Amino acid sequence: MRLERAVDTYLRHVAIERGLSDNTVGAYRRDLAAYVEWLAARGCEDSDDITPTLVAEFVADRASALPRPAASSVARLQSSVRGLHRFLAREGIETDDPAARLRPPKLPRRLPKALTIEQVERLLNASGPAPSEGVLSDVIGIRDRALLELLYATGARVSEAVQLDVDDLAHGDVLRVRGKGSKERIVPIGSYARAAVDAYLVRSRPELSRRGTATPRLFLGARGAPLSRQSAWLVIQHAADRAQLTAHVSPHTLRHSFATHLLQGGADVRVVQELLGHASVATTQIYTHVSVDALRDVYATSHPRAR
Repeated sequence: MRLERAVDTYLRHVAIERGLSDNTVGAYRRDLAAYVEWLAARGCEDSDDITPTLVAEFVADRASALPRPAASSVARLQSSVRGLHRFLAREGIETDDPAARLRPPKLPRRLPKALTIEQVERLLNASGPAPSEGVLSDVIGIRDRALLELLYATGARVSEAVQLDVDDLAHGDVLRVRGKGSKERIVPIGSYARAAVDAYLVRSRPELSRRGTATPRLFLGARGAPLSRQSAWLVIQHAADRAQLTAHVSPHTLRHSFATHLLQGGADVRVVQELLGHASVATTQIYTHVSVDALRDVYATSHPRAR
């Protein structure tokens, strides 16, 4: 099969049958476009002509490119190529899988960076007025406070938060979240976040909605259109700047902080796994690693002969 057609067939499969997110499918599409272009430059335009040697040379070529790509980028590239050939072999489009022996690089295990509870409070206070303040004029600030309170209260990814509909809140103290692969999960929403979202729905969203066309999306931009991931990212950056937080703060920082603070408070790791929407508990267990300083503190306060 011609390579371009093989890639299109595979991308339709991961998008429709496997239900992968638009962002993941887009990353696969970029990786495989580079793969097809590289192979075409070497006269290989049919999937049956690809050999294990060509696959290995492509990965080595990409890994040694300048500027050097991150190990995570090389790993994702290999995953895209492996997935394509595994699919083509399984469907009988290829007789063999030339990427079967391809092994991803071992990625360094980085501990997620979380904010302290005090830093989270500063970030939330800098994002906009609290519901108890009764401010009516700061339409955008009320929205921003609701967004950040909800991200921290639920651990939702920013892509999940901007895809929320108003009806996803119609369950009292829980929120319906659609995660990766369109999988739904139910997450409790605390009283602070619920109050901030209710204030937004009453004081802010009606005004924003009048500026654009009707949409069921919960969070709206300044012109009434659904809030984008990029705009949500800017909301967090601006709040971090106003809070004078020197640590790098990203949308995922609030998700990391949510998980870390739950575990520090005594939550079971499998409960946190369910709340985060992780398919495997192994992904969640990275949050259970504690720092050497924390170990010293616990040892110093707990062991009878530590001092």
